[in-house]
Amino acid sequence: MVGSEDIGKNLGGGPSAGASEAAQALTAILQTQYLRYIIIGSWAIGLLGTVGWVEAIIWFVGTIGAGAIRGKFEKSMAGRVDAGWGLLFPAVATVTTAAWASAPLMAWFSGHEFGRSLAVALLISGYVLVFAQLRASPKQAIVISSPYSMAALVILASLWGGPLFWPFAAVLPFTAAGMFVLVTMTMLREERIKAFQEHQAHLIEELQGARDKADAANQAKSNFLGVISHELRTPMNGVLGAAQLLGATRLEATQREYLSIIRNSGDNLLSLLNDILDMTKIEAGKMTFEVIDVSIDDLHRRVTGPFMAQAEAKGLEFRSTFTGETPAVVRGDPLRVCQVIQNLLSNAVKFTEAGVIDYRVDATRVSDRRVAFSFSVTDSGAGIAPEDLERLFQPFTQADASSTRRFGGTGLGLTIARRMANIMGGDISVTSTVGEGSTFTLTVEADVVEWQAVTAAEAIDAEVGDGESLNVLVVEDHPVNRMILEAWLGSAGHATATAENGQIAVNMASEQTFDLIIMDVNMPVMDGLSATRLIRSRGRNMETPIAVLSASARNEDHTAGIEAGADAYLNKPIDFAALAQLMQQVQGGRDGFGAAAECDQTAAAA
Repeated sequence: MVGSEDIGKNLGGGPSAGASEAAQALTAILQTQYLRYIIIGSWAIGLLGTVGWVEAIIWFVGTIGAGAIRGKFEKSMAGRVDAGWGLLFPAVATVTTAAWASAPLMAWFSGHEFGRSLAVALLISGYVLVFAQLRASPKQAIVISSPYSMAALVILASLWGGPLFWPFAAVLPFTAAGMFVLVTMTMLREERIKAFQEHQAHLIEELQGARDKADAANQAKSNFLGVISHELRTPMNGVLGAAQLLGATRLEATQREYLSIIRNSGDNLLSLLNDILDMTKIEAGKMTFEVIDVSIDDLHRRVTGPFMAQAEAKGLEFRSTFTGETPAVVRGDPLRVCQVIQNLLSNAVKFTEAGVIDYRVDATRVSDRRVAFSFSVTDSGAGIAPEDLERLFQPFTQADASSTRRFGGTGLGLTIARRMANIMGGDISVTSTVGEGSTFTLTVEADVVEWQAVTAAEAIDAEVGDGESLNVLVVEDHPVNRMILEAWLGSAGHATATAENGQIAVNMASEQTFDLIIMDVNMPVMDGLSATRLIRSRGRNMETPIAVLSASARNEDHTAGIEAGADAYLNKPIDFAALAQLMQQVQGGRDGFGAAAECDQTAAAA
């Protein structure tokens, strides 16, 4: 169904007032077209009691058909009423209204004692329906309701000369007056609505102008603060830098005390400038956050380190507690998180004269890759009154705003901290009791990288017991494995020679003496077991300990290696811990090496 918005768009370029009225009338009809079928049914029921069911059904079917044809026509005309088709719509609507107007005529001439009363009711009802539907277009309503006027004239003509002529004629101006009141009240109401809408549009325009001015003023203020705070950092850096250089010279005690005042005051001023700069960045939406891997232990040390010393200097007890399922590494911005938590800890130490500072971290697993943190800081200070809690996070606000307040500051810290927490998807809440202390809590979620810290692998030492360097032959066809073994042995100062197959290893063993041979089993040209047999049968290394390597862990493979003349059998991937244990027995010859290998194999089997 075409809505009033679509018609309103077409009305924007209408060539005439007549076309515009047609568009308005069509809009009203389209908005209520489905109600006409309900009314047709109710009229048919009314006719059923006076004209009989056959005539009532014929009227119902005919009127429904006329309504369906009219509905299709109205939809097709929705986009063309302002294109010269404005007169066609009321003509079609008038013709279809004639079907409705036949109902009062049928009732009037039915001969039923209630027929004439029903006819008058149907006539008045028909007028009301048309004028109510087209109350914003009275001219269109007069044209489209003309079939009812014709029916009324026919009835009036049938009464000519009779006693009911004038009573019926008197009903017509009564009905017309009712329609006039309906149209007039509608037009007045629509004028009032139009005036209200215009006034509302004017107010909205004024509010938008005021908002734009406020935004411009706020932007100017933020830009001014940002520029000033940024520019003041340059001379402040000069002041602090010169103070540091001056502190490296010989100074008297009084001069050094004055210099300490300069440095402390400069540090405080620089901190205030940083707060103002952060505030302007947040308001301008330019506060940047990085997302990196954060170690919870490192974060804990960074957060608590400075304030444990400060609390101890004031005679306060500092406690830190971890509860829940705390992950080892999460994703986040450690700088901003530290800035928020350290602000809470700084306030706690600053406003607490005696007692305890309790820093608590509670972690709750949200999913396998998500955790919810609750960082709470509880102090035993004076507490905050309920009326002060409401304005605690407002900019440039402190609980003690009097000119005689004991603690300085701009009152920006908590404002910046909460806004940073909000940007990170969290929030800061506070509970406080006067005379007992306050608890500030930062809640935020983070993605988990590792739930448990990865334990660093213990370095495996390849050195032999007396620190003597060994001459080792590494026989391995895979270049990466050769490189790893050679690098591991070389890190302990052992000399290594390499061979990429068993044949080369046999040739090298016949020309050079080695302290240890590490022999791979599966190799091209000659396998490791065949090479081991040949080395044991002749040459300089008949008594050199040999450890064979294989990816097979079957017992029969182990037995085959020992039967071929090997002294130890190690599985791949290479177990450097087991190999290091074997190397400790090299100086004992094949007998000691074999005993160590036997113990190692027994432990592996267990």
